[in-house]
Amino acid sequence: MNTLEHKRVLVTAGPTYEAIDPVRFIGNRSTGKMGLAIVERLLNKQCHVVLIHGPLQVPVPTHKNLEVISIESAEEMYRATMKSFPTCDIGIFAAAVADYTPVHVADQKIKKSEDTFFLALKKTVDILKEVGKTKKPTQCIIGFALETNDEEANAMKKIEGKNLDAIVLNSLNDAGAGFAHETNKIKIIQRNGEMISFELKNKSAVANDIVEFIEKIAGA
Repeated sequence: MNTLEHKRVLVTAGPTYEAIDPVRFIGNRSTGKMGLAIVERLLNKQCHVVLIHGPLQVPVPTHKNLEVISIESAEEMYRATMKSFPTCDIGIFAAAVADYTPVHVADQKIKKSEDTFFLALKKTVDILKEVGKTKKPTQCIIGFALETNDEEANAMKKIEGKNLDAIVLNSLNDAGAGFAHETNKIKIIQRNGEMISFELKNKSAVANDIVEFIEKIAGA
């Protein structure tokens, strides 16, 4: 039985770009492939999906049950998320949001002059933490964590600190996992500490594992 049918699901995907000047930005290596694979699987489950995405390297599908909101910066993703999440049943936060953004953005291209250049940065808003503060008992939040060390301990801290129901963990220490790959290797950790480990798979199969897990904990 498809218990996700007609559920309203918010998905964030891709990187954010934090402007330095009109031509330069701070970004990361996220392509959006994992997030878009999850979106496609949710649409197959007949969910209504709200996709909030940064600059992607993969095409966004067209579907009658898909609402697309394109953003660039972490601040824009925050505003779009806080506006959309209250009407959603489930939030899947797969985007790789920048942790820092420039304090000042130059109006014109910064010319190369000095041998060194210092850029002042400030923290971006923690979108997942802010969403967790607003979470209703009927809502479910799934976070993502890409770690390089103390992976499981860091993931549990995020679950507790951001009021998540579960987190999808992947490590850059695993070959074929992380950004810019066609594959991924994940662990899903629940709030009670229970963990499910999966083998390396293509991202479409990983998306299926994630959605099947969400259906079990949030579909009813």
